[in-house]
Parts: sequence; C-alpha cells; structure tokens
Amino acid sequence: MDTQSREHSSKRSQKIIDKHSTEYVVRSGIAGGISGSAAKTLIAPMDRIKILFQTSNPEFLQYRGSFQGLFQAGRKIWANDGLYGLFQGHSVTLLRIFPYAAIKFVAYEQIRSMLIPNDSYETAVRRFMAGSLSGLTSVFFTYPLDLVRVRLAFETRNLQHTLPGHDHQAFIAHHKGRLFSILKQVYSEHPPHRESDPNWIKFMRKKTPQSLVPLSNFYRGFGPTILGMIPYAGVSFYVHDSIHDLFRSKLLRPYMVAQPYSYVSSHKVVKMSKDKQNVSSRDSRVPLRASAQLFAGGLAGMCSQTAAYPFEVIRRRMQVGGAVNSGKFLTFKRTMQVIFAESGIRGFFVGLSIGYMKVIPMSACSFFVYERCKVLLGI
Repeated sequence: MDTQSREHSSKRSQKIIDKHSTEYVVRSGIAGGISGSAAKTLIAPMDRIKILFQTSNPEFLQYRGSFQGLFQAGRKIWANDGLYGLFQGHSVTLLRIFPYAAIKFVAYEQIRSMLIPNDSYETAVRRFMAGSLSGLTSVFFTYPLDLVRVRLAFETRNLQHTLPGHDHQAFIAHHKGRLFSILKQVYSEHPPHRESDPNWIKFMRKKTPQSLVPLSNFYRGFGPTILGMIPYAGVSFYVHDSIHDLFRSKLLRPYMVAQPYSYVSSHKVVKMSKDKQNVSSRDSRVPLRASAQLFAGGLAGMCSQTAAYPFEVIRRRMQVGGAVNSGKFLTFKRTMQVIFAESGIRGFFVGLSIGYMKVIPMSACSFFVYERCKVLLGI
C-alpha cells in the first residue's frame, strides 16, 4: 500500500483539535520549549566561544579569524574554568530559551493560522510575515535574560586566580556571585543623554518614572535585535516550510515522507479554527523522515543566520558596551562606526563560520524536536 492510500485509510479515525484552544496553545508551547532547550544545550560551548569572538574580548582576539582558533579558544576556556567554563551562562540561557522558544512556536502557529487560514492564502510574503512576527513577539519578553547571558559569557576571569584550591562550595558561590554582580552592574550603568537623540527617546525619558529608568539597561541593543529578528525568524520559517513543500512533491515524497503513524497512535489529528472552512493541509500532513527534517531545519538556519548576522554582531557589542566602556552605552550608529573602523565590512561577519557551525545543528535539532514533540503530544 503506497503512502497516499495509507493516508486515505487513516482518515477513518480522526481527532479534531481547535488550533486556538488552550489545549493546543499549551501543548505547542511545551513542544517549543523542549525543542529550544535541546537545541541550545547541543551547541552551548560553541555559543560561548562565538560570543567571546563577536564582542572582541581582549583575551581571545588572537584566536579570531581561523578555524583552528575555535579549538584553541576552547582549550583555553577548559584550562581556565574546566567544563563549567564551556557552559558558563548556560543556566541563564535555559531560563531564557524555554519561554523564548515556547512563545516563538506558539506565536508562529497562531499568527500563521490567522494570516494563512487555508491553502488559498499560502504566499511567500505571508509565510515570511508569520515567522517575523513570531520572532518579535518572543524576543520582546525574553530579551533581558539574553543580555545577562551575554554578560556572563563575556566574563573570562580565571578561576585559578580567584579560588584557592578547588573547593566545590567556593566554586558554586563564586559563580552565583558573578550573576548577582552582573545584574547589579547592568542596573547601575548610565545611558548617555544626547541632544541628537530621537524625539521619541526624549519623550520616553521624560515620561518614564526615574525608578524604572535603570530597567531599560536590560534592553540595551534591543533596536538592532528587532532589526535582526525580522529577517532571521522570517527567513527561517519561510525556508523551512518551503523545503517541506519541495520534499512533499510527487517526485521526492516517497523518499522524504515518513511512514504514516509508525510511531504514534492510530488516530489522525486534524487542526482547524472554529471556522471549519479554515483548514490548512499543513496541519494534518505526515511528518518528514528524520534525515529530511534535519536537512530542512539546518538549511533554514544557515539562510536565516546569513541574513541577520550583521545585526547580531552590533547587538552583542552594544550589550557588553557597559563592561568595556566605563558603564556607558554605545549607540547603534556609534557601534557600527566602531566595528567598521576596527575591521571594515568583515567586522560585521566576525565569527560567521562559527555561527554556521552553531546554527545549522541548532536549527536542525530545534525543528526536528518540535515536529516530533507535536506528534507525541497529539497536536
């Protein structure tokens, strides 16, 4: 029996789920959070090294620009801080990434169902918009945790110089102290007030209670984050869905689509809105084979990383600005000028090769785990 006939016969047992129901939102959020956590854990050591390169940490400048430098930097981190050094800041990453990924995938499913209620609305622009808006939604709620994570990763003080011996309790206390010290440092930094600031910034500065102004420090670099998230999330979801369509074509379908329900219950899940006319074929299709799904996710990650990488470099430099500029901000424009003066156009792509090594497995893992979790959770 071929794939199409098996799909047809499976229609006898169906479970109807409203995509806008609390049940669907909660389950898709759990699937998204798990997928994001798994993906970030997979590439945590490489993420630490990439941040040190991007932010021009003085102790690691000599290792930038070569593939060999990646491993040399890793060995130095291991020598200084051991295994913990490679995962420094990862606990904060998990605190951020679970809600971030959960919100991102929930937002994508909900926004996509509104922009593309059925197959007749399926266009490249709508796919891109759904991805971009979901990325913007998730990053707004989780950005402060990302800033703290970057600051933790930027710290490179040698434990051997700060801890006599290797007492475990002193080790834990030391790193707790790092976290609270960074929170206090970010909170107390002072943004510059310039006459050339846009009027909306001056207006917000006047209207915001003085006690809340320090909290804005935790959104340092948020502007370029928004600019970078639009192409990153938009391209990521667009490429991923487009590759899915390609793999489901008549020519490739027998080789790319998984055996229907070989690892799930016998009923079929049909997702729709309250308007039963709004049913997308995407919502009831059989998953791809593992290899095809990993390829689709990896290629989506590579394309999105290329599109958004310059904004990411600018954002990282702005986030650590207070740590290397006497507690003061660098504006978006000034940060661009500094990067260009230091390294020219290449400066905006510093660490991109490492970025590929990180984002391809991360994106592949994220989409793969998400799709499989959706099946296991019955959505």
